[in-house]
Amino acid sequence: MTAMGVSCLYRGQVMHHRLDPVGHRFAYSVVSLLVDLDELPHLGLRLLSHNRANLFSLHDRDLGDGGDPKAWIARQLAAHGLKADGPIRVHLFPRVLGMGFTPLTTWFCHHSDGALAAVVYEVHNTFGERHAYLVPVQPSDSGRTLTHRAEKCFHVSPFMDLGGTYRFALKPPGDTYAQTIRETAAGDDHTIMVASHMGRRQELTDSALFRAALAYPLLPVKIVGGIHFEALRLWLKGVPFFRKPAPPVASVSICQQGDA
Repeated sequence: MTAMGVSCLYRGQVMHHRLDPVGHRFAYSVVSLLVDLDELPHLGLRLLSHNRANLFSLHDRDLGDGGDPKAWIARQLAAHGLKADGPIRVHLFPRVLGMGFTPLTTWFCHHSDGALAAVVYEVHNTFGERHAYLVPVQPSDSGRTLTHRAEKCFHVSPFMDLGGTYRFALKPPGDTYAQTIRETAAGDDHTIMVASHMGRRQELTDSALFRAALAYPLLPVKIVGGIHFEALRLWLKGVPFFRKPAPPVASVSICQQGDA
């Protein structure tokens, strides 16, 4: 924990491994942030800003419904009979020079005693749409690796059918960040794709941000460009193409803990 609190930087790697109908694997080095929303206005960093352009920046419009993120998450929790009266933290990719795209933003919602109350997986696609999968967390599970499952209801890739199940495995952030998603086919446990994000914690300082900018220049271009480049490779391999359906009416799905 830094003097400011728990907000920190993670340097690590994102990996995707497609298993069906063809094998396809790639991995990229990335930098991500874990930010406590209460700390965000008080970080006092010259290279990271909130709601204004900088080398690195975080914007409310990239979270939830694009308004006040704390108000949004409170509404979603209340709508499903949940309450988190403690810290709200988000893990995401920052904008770089005003550009940004985070395929998956993970929210950690805590009770006042620090125990984890809920996790929200906010999925974004390249069409500017987003959908959130909300999972209540039992008090006895808040300190261990969490396993969640969610029925997929939101279009992410034209090379993935809408049917299927997400199986999440998530270690609460600490010295390391470890998150894995396994997508299985509808109706069985056949694995179609595995994705992971692993990182090692660094203090969130201007010097750490400057080093990250040198190590990962134009990170958003790398992320979006990588998505389209890997899509081209899948198309060249003959993977079937699925047309984009309409997004789900509800912007949030309630899910349960389950095997990953």
